[in-house]
Amino acid sequence: MRKTLVYIAAMMLLGFSGCASKDMGAADASKMAEPKGQKINAYYYAPFVDSATAQKKLQDAGFEVVATYKPTKKSETIVVTCPGLKKAASKPTRGHAAVMRVLVDEENNRIAYTNPVYFEKAFLQDDYNFDIAKKVLSKLQSAFGNATPSPDVYDYDDLDGYHFMMGMPYYEDPYELGEGKNAELLAKLDNYKKGKMVVFKLELPNGSTLVGVDLDKRTKKFVKKIGTQNAEILPYTILIEDGKATALAAKYYIAISYPMLTMGEFMTIATVPGAIEKDLEKPFK
Repeated sequence: MRKTLVYIAAMMLLGFSGCASKDMGAADASKMAEPKGQKINAYYYAPFVDSATAQKKLQDAGFEVVATYKPTKKSETIVVTCPGLKKAASKPTRGHAAVMRVLVDEENNRIAYTNPVYFEKAFLQDDYNFDIAKKVLSKLQSAFGNATPSPDVYDYDDLDGYHFMMGMPYYEDPYELGEGKNAELLAKLDNYKKGKMVVFKLELPNGSTLVGVDLDKRTKKFVKKIGTQNAEILPYTILIEDGKATALAAKYYIAISYPMLTMGEFMTIATVPGAIEKDLEKPFK
């Protein structure tokens, strides 16, 4: 119920600002104060450009393009990193914070990108540094110009302890997929389906590796049910670190990527978290 009311409030705010929200541009991240006690948006929307142009803009802004991936027929995820992100993510269990995601969204005719102030706080928790997240956001703003906050919002102060509801997993409750030497675990991913599951590998300064993976065709259709506007949730990632392969629990990762998701909407994909876990386990059996 609370999530539904928050969503309605966010949509009303967009409506009063002219629906398309052109007059409500994103605040300059370089001048942004930490939004303590406020709600924070998960994504920003910017004017549409094609994938090649988006990649060039990102590279010019100082990002490394790690991979591209098509989560739907009419969208493409560009996975990016930069030295600040890799450094921040090079602490135990924090590897998922090493990348940001940009969605070239032909269906909605816009660019959507993850807000590092939102996702870095959620994934880094006690290791979170607002100044680093703010600098990364500023780089994204410089790449794509005028942008507007998405209506996907959550309480900033609660992101580092996020869970969808009582009994649901937290960030620190990942899937444990396999154990062994890091090189052996990576080799299993390379050997499974002749490596076709692997979308990218990103080595981090602490010796861990973040691996982007392609879910089974049937499993990844869940974005069409709950909203292709956030399709940059894919590809899924596996962290290889200290002899373990782990991944964020789907009931955590889907929920935090779709913060306006209601329980009723979540129930329409009730079998998906289990299917994701099975997909991720297969290479390590």
